[in-house]
Amino acid sequence: VQLVESGGGLVQPGGSLRLSCAASGFCFTNYYMSWVRQAPGKGPERISVIKGGDGDARYLDSVKGRFTISRDNAECTVYLQMNNLKPEDTAMYYCAASERYSDFADPNYDYWGQGTQVTVSS
Repeated sequence: VQLVESGGGLVQPGGSLRLSCAASGFCFTNYYMSWVRQAPGKGPERISVIKGGDGDARYLDSVKGRFTISRDNAECTVYLQMNNLKPEDTAMYYCAASERYSDFADPNYDYWGQGTQVTVSS
């Protein structure tokens, strides 16, 4: 199983980035895919999750209206479009896969990627 994130970088406040996560080694369509971030000195937090079948998506309140998760099941790839980025969005961003849905308050994942760094700074 592999989850490979890309697309991170340094961006100014108000800017945009699009993260990608290419998955292999498991039945991607059957899995919920999440984006999880971890800022220095803080625990990981799920920011978005998307269902495999109908693409139903949910978001952490702090990113609603700014971030959009999407997936391409044919390409086994999940994306995170991030707009109007803020300094507090600075973190390592990971994609994660889970066969069963878990609540934002107590998320569980079967697989994790290695992460891509997002830094928002002027």
